[in-house]
Order: sequence, then structure tokens, then C-alpha cells
Amino acid sequence: MNLDFFKSRRSVRSFSSEDPGLENIAAMIEAAAHAPNTGNMQTVAAIVSSDPDIKQKLSPLHFGQPCVCGAPYVITFCADFNRFSHWCSLRDAEPAFDNLQSLMAAVVDASIFAQQFCTIAEMNGLGGVFLGTTLYNAPQIAETLELPKGVIPVISIAVGVPADNAPAGPTDRLPARAVLHIQKYQPFSDNEIESLYSDLESNETSKRFIAENNKETLAQVFTDVRYPRSSAEAFSETLKKYLAAYL
Repeated sequence: MNLDFFKSRRSVRSFSSEDPGLENIAAMIEAAAHAPNTGNMQTVAAIVSSDPDIKQKLSPLHFGQPCVCGAPYVITFCADFNRFSHWCSLRDAEPAFDNLQSLMAAVVDASIFAQQFCTIAEMNGLGGVFLGTTLYNAPQIAETLELPKGVIPVISIAVGVPADNAPAGPTDRLPARAVLHIQKYQPFSDNEIESLYSDLESNETSKRFIAENNKETLAQVFTDVRYPRSSAEAFSETLKKYLAAYL
């Protein structure tokens, strides 16, 4: 059993000026499209952005992360029931996918598709980073990429050849016992939580985050700075209004 590839992987946010080539990106997407999906409906889409003007428009929608303009390619993975419903209509079949169940299935499929692409890219010497900011500004990203009704942006990946100064892996992760449950979910005691998070809280990166944000604990960095309730609720309202046109 060889697990080293996955245990040593890391996100790459800085890229060299080398262009891996659109034809290679397209070949990787074609391979990634063989990922599992719901009922073989294949309700996914991948929008590859390399035009500097488009990436410049996408950049503020991803909160100005340098990798958006710095990477040669930004790929937006979408849930896509537009194409499948169109096909159904042409075949005298009535599509009925404007509902939460269908949307969630397509979102899951798009996420699997994106992860499969990321793995393929990394196996072929490229580096990338997931942009979880896609759903935060889904309406604006959809407008920028001219997504039709039924195509929902889910997650994006900035991808390219890693820069020489790109950090080496692996990224800090909680120990396996934090995520692995046998047979049934086993809630954690206070002492177990303390043990699970002790290494993460004590590393130098976490200490720097705490100091930079004038907080007392790493948890406060997450709850008060990165993902505060006010921001989550505001983005949730935007997303709900956007999805109302689909559901």
C-alpha cells in the first residue's frame, strides 16, 4: 500500500511563468471526467480561464487572492443541469431537476470532478489550490463566466507549474483519529478535543496567525476573523437569492 503521494501533497499558491499548455489541461479534464457521478448523468462543467482580463475580473470575487492572476489557469467547476435538461427536452423527456435534491447531487459530482482533476494535475507535475471562495460570490462569478440558468459555480482551482519557492508539503492535518469512526460516530470528550488539536495549535504557523490577528486562540481566528457569523449569514442570503432562480 503506497500512501505517500497523498500524505505528502500540499496546496500550491505561487506559480512559475511556464505555461503547461491548454491542450494538457484539457486532457487532464477529460481524464477527470471519468470520476464517479450520480446516475451517470454527468451534470458537471469545467470553465477554464486563462485570459488575463477574465482572471482580473475573477480576482476580486475570490477576495484578491494572488494565485487567481498568478496562475496560468483558473478552472471553475460547476454543477450543470442545463446541458442534461436540454438533452432531455430534445428526446421528448420532461426534465425535473430544478430542485434541491438534484442540485445537491450535481454539487457533489462537481466536487468529485474537481478533486479528481487536482490529483491528476499533481501527478503530472503541476500544483494547484482550491478556491473555496467560489460559492461566496457565485452570482458574480456566474455573470463573469456567462453561465446560463442551471449552471452553478461550485469550486475553483488555480493551477500551473509550481514556482521554485512554492512550499513543500505536507500541510498540517489533524490526526486520523479525529476523522475516523468505526461503525458509529463517537463524540469526543473535552480531553480528547484538547489532544486532537494540540499539535495544530502549537505549530509556528498557528502562533503567527494568532499574533497577527490579535487573538488569544487559534479557534478565535476561525470564528472571529476568517469565518465570522456576520459574513457567513450575508453570503448565505446572496447564495439563497441566486439559487432561488434555479430551485
